[in-house]
Amino acid sequence: MSELNRFSTTRPLFGQTALVTGASRGIGAAIALALAKAGARVAINYVHEKEKAENIAKQCQSLGARTVVLQADIANTDDVNRMVAQCKAELGPISILVNNAGKAQSTLFLDTSIDLWDQLMNINLKGTYLCTKAALPAMVEAQYGRIINISSVWGIAGGSCEVAYSAAKGGVNALTKALAKELGKTGITVNAVAPGAIATDMLRDLDEDDLKKLSEDTPVGRLGTPQDIANAVLFLASPDSSFMTGQIISPNGGFVV
Repeated sequence: MSELNRFSTTRPLFGQTALVTGASRGIGAAIALALAKAGARVAINYVHEKEKAENIAKQCQSLGARTVVLQADIANTDDVNRMVAQCKAELGPISILVNNAGKAQSTLFLDTSIDLWDQLMNINLKGTYLCTKAALPAMVEAQYGRIINISSVWGIAGGSCEVAYSAAKGGVNALTKALAKELGKTGITVNAVAPGAIATDMLRDLDEDDLKKLSEDTPVGRLGTPQDIANAVLFLASPDSSFMTGQIISPNGGFVV
């Protein structure tokens, strides 16, 4: 893949196409901007918030990146296949896939309905499977690719009142490790980033006291930011990470060690 050999220190992802799911806000938006700044062409996926996605696209364009905004429900096979085909047509084959879209809901296990269980599994785990399966053939053909799954610290340690979410993210971690072994000789790496407590909409149901306690329980003394996660993703997306695969990297400020 000759185009991938033309890197610079300031734009190490020049010539590559990245798809970031759930990129209209929060961690996904920060990742999209980081990849754009590093020189990648960026496809920004959203499911409902078109205006926010378009705003992130404009910010990426201001950094010199070609972008496209793609609506798709990542738990729907037809949507995902359409999204990946449209990305290829407008930006080129995907060489960096960031499976970021996800959903969490704090609920007692006995109050977790089958519908909620299925919803969290579909968005967090099935969506990762569908997007990876759709994007992978082009990477195999090119013998190069970076698949980065956004997991959670609860996928490592488990979270009280987060059983369904923890199970789904634990599945993402297992998928990451297994697929990395399967693809080891193809030039494609598969890793996961498992954030700790990050100041995003996922914490919107917590009051000020709960947020303060979370900060105090984190050894570095603060909540994480979307940029903290984007920094980890940027390394895993780079050519320099070629010996890093099957790993679950957890930027969590020491919350789980």
